[in-house]
Amino acid sequence: MTSAASARGAGWLRAMPGIFVLIWSTGFIVARFGMPYAPPLKFLAVRYALSLACFGLWVALARVAWPKQRAQWGHLAVTGILMQAGYLGGVWAAVREGMGAGLVALLVGIQPVLTAVWLSFNGGRISKRQWAGLALGFAGLVLVVARKLGQGGEVSMLTMGLALMALLSITAGTLYQKRFVAPCDVRSASAVQMAAALLVTLPFAALEPQAIEWNLQSGGAMAWSVLALSLGGSSLLYMLIQRGTATAVTSLLYLVPPCTAVMAWLLFREPITLVTVLGIALTAVGVSLVVRSEQR
Repeated sequence: MTSAASARGAGWLRAMPGIFVLIWSTGFIVARFGMPYAPPLKFLAVRYALSLACFGLWVALARVAWPKQRAQWGHLAVTGILMQAGYLGGVWAAVREGMGAGLVALLVGIQPVLTAVWLSFNGGRISKRQWAGLALGFAGLVLVVARKLGQGGEVSMLTMGLALMALLSITAGTLYQKRFVAPCDVRSASAVQMAAALLVTLPFAALEPQAIEWNLQSGGAMAWSVLALSLGGSSLLYMLIQRGTATAVTSLLYLVPPCTAVMAWLLFREPITLVTVLGIALTAVGVSLVVRSEQR
């Protein structure tokens, strides 16, 4: 019995990266459904509030322990502000203001390289194989989103600033969590993170003049954002950061745009070209090099 449970646990750990990529890849799909009917920060504020309620209920029903030290609450709040409010707020606001989703994906996709550079300057060991994997993954990412780079509107100081804010926020949040957040239950930790993101987002959401137009599309986008992306994707990202190195975890984000491209082809019949397929293959090889080097 113990052996079977251990095998199931090992299988779940092996499956976690793939499940995370699949869930995280639906972010732009959700934005396509919900963005026309809601201003970005109002949508995200409601998402954080509902996610907080769900995590709070989960914690109460499962009788999960809350972090015991005040410093731990503070560290979790910082990661929530960076990885939720800063990252998601920057991405959604940039797309809303006219930046194409492909360019946003490319800019945010620099994160694994940025993380590796930071670690290499701060005593981290990044092998030549990992650098090669990071370079291949980024090249594949460029090929995947190349068709969309000129679509969706002009690049302005505002949109570029928002996209860079998103990039720096998720990079800093990942490094901060790995460095300062002690292992604790992902449910109570996520509740703290959502509360911090909500408190930071609410004042800015109040400045948006447009109200949320609730219909089947916006309601479905909100439900998926809360149940799949927040409760599922954010929790998996938290656990992956706790269990792996920052370089290996962030390299998985290279796979998000290719996976999103496949989903868009299935759902919206967006074309997939030979260049896109080549980009997906390069990205997969690059991530494999980074992850396998880490496992060794």
